[in-house]
Amino acid sequence: MRSILLKQHNRKRNWLSSVICLVLISVLLLLPTGFENAGAGRLESEERVPARIVSTDDSTIKDTGLVRSGEQNCQVLLLGGSHKGETHRAGNLLNGSLEQDKVFRPGETALALVSLDEETVASVSLIDHYRISGEILLLLAFFALLILFAGWTGLRAMLSFILSVLSIWKVLVPLCLNGANPILVGALMAATLTVLIISLVFGFNKITLAACVGAISGLIVTAALGIFSTNAFHIHGAVMSFSESLLYSGFERLNLTQIFMASIFIGASGAMMDLSVDIAAAVNEVVAKRPDLSRFEAMMSGMRVGRAAMGTMTTTLLLAYSGSYIALLMVFMAQGTPMINVFNYKYVASEIIHTLVGSFGLVAAAPLTAAASGLLLAKGEHGAALPQAAAKE
Repeated sequence: MRSILLKQHNRKRNWLSSVICLVLISVLLLLPTGFENAGAGRLESEERVPARIVSTDDSTIKDTGLVRSGEQNCQVLLLGGSHKGETHRAGNLLNGSLEQDKVFRPGETALALVSLDEETVASVSLIDHYRISGEILLLLAFFALLILFAGWTGLRAMLSFILSVLSIWKVLVPLCLNGANPILVGALMAATLTVLIISLVFGFNKITLAACVGAISGLIVTAALGIFSTNAFHIHGAVMSFSESLLYSGFERLNLTQIFMASIFIGASGAMMDLSVDIAAAVNEVVAKRPDLSRFEAMMSGMRVGRAAMGTMTTTLLLAYSGSYIALLMVFMAQGTPMINVFNYKYVASEIIHTLVGSFGLVAAAPLTAAASGLLLAKGEHGAALPQAAAKE
């Protein structure tokens, strides 16, 4: 009877965290960023709609080695907007850049910029291939697989995913653009998301508290080391892609270096959360099977789990951060760049900071989570830990 009551109590806690998450998602969806009217005058006379390529004319395109220049003329059928169903001529300007240029073929779908003159179409230009429908399909497939595999836990994981995306877009980005301290905002957001996401998995209980203690402790270590290492290595925040463009877009007051520092611990916070949850859940499982375990024995069990997990988690960080720099590493090797130059290069140094500082946070989070789990979950000879169901639901 006591087991049934505890199980029902834990379910109520899980539902409470889910309701809180849904409320926050609703608030964030309605929350304005303050930048909705940026470029409002320009946007009023423009529409961005999908368009199907009907035919193409490549006669004015010039091939120069690997790149192409000139203009591709296309006939397109507008698939949305106020002029849906109309056919217009659209231009696709090629600037000789493999990264930026695109060439369309009949039957493909493009994202078109329709410039309006009152109620008529003044011109149509092609921005890029239309990818939104594919992205939505991929996201829905991911959510469906998540729910199919994990049930209600998968649904809560989906909520945490949506909450994280909205928090970054509706809170972190606007506050940083408005001049708020990126380190403070990033730390508060990462800590808040840590508490909410872990509570979605376990509910509000001692397992959540133990995992949060470890994850947030690792976050603090990562933030401190990230700030120190960035200053010690003389890394400027302009190493981040597109960051320098902000300075030339009317945001010259932004401190790019502080934004880079914040990106270090925000990027590593997910791995620390994952490790802390694994350790706390494992200790809870052990103590549920052996209620007579002492706090020290429970701590040591958590330490052993942490040691096993850290070996793969640090490699995960390395592969996650280095994967986007494969082409750069190939350039270094192809040109015979001396290794001393490679490791001294600021882009490589910035990735080393991301990887090693994040790994420091993992090393700090593991024993702290194990200690917190042992103290909070083990009851000694006269009690039992939270029921197994709390970690599985």
